[in-house]
Amino acid sequence: MRTRSLLGLLLLIPLVDAFVLVAIVSWGVLTALETVALVVLTGLVGMLLVRAEGRNTLGRFQRKAASGSVPTDELVDGGLLIAAGAFLLTPGLVTDLIGLLLVVPPTRYPIRIAVKRWVIVPYLDSKTGGFASGNVWTFGFPDDVDIDGEGNPVGGDPFDGGGSGGSGSESGGGRGSGDATGGQEGGSDDDVVDVEYERVDDADDRES
Repeated sequence: MRTRSLLGLLLLIPLVDAFVLVAIVSWGVLTALETVALVVLTGLVGMLLVRAEGRNTLGRFQRKAASGSVPTDELVDGGLLIAAGAFLLTPGLVTDLIGLLLVVPPTRYPIRIAVKRWVIVPYLDSKTGGFASGNVWTFGFPDDVDIDGEGNPVGGDPFDGGGSGGSGSESGGGRGSGDATGGQEGGSDDDVVDVEYERVDDADDRES
């Protein structure tokens, strides 16, 4: 659904651009020759800016790659500059305006942040199971997870004495009672360890 909306928007932009050009000429804001000259001028200025920003982005990419850092922002900037070049090559004032917004750094940086947050990170999370944003479970179970398949949610700390921890304490109690009765109730005889204690009185120690 999101892809269809994006394609529809891309197809709508040239139609809006053509309507704006016709409106400018028909309302007498500019003549047809002046409108064409304005479109060509904005396209040329935009392409010069794309070239300059492309070199700057490539230099930052090389410096980060040489230092061992991941050039994530530079990769996103490169994609935005490619899109800006495509918009600037399309005849029209609306497409040139969009291309200039993608080229100029004060407007490109907020667009880059929005693209990373709403497009790149959700896509990587869907492909990697949450490793892109770190939203993964590394220990225990998440809250309200039905692990036994019987509709019994498990939440909280797995070592708080509830759930399986309670059964562990009960088995521990059974084993303790087995130790007291000679290992007949809890576990086998191999689990029972006999410990002999020898008491030495302090008075005997002083006499000796």
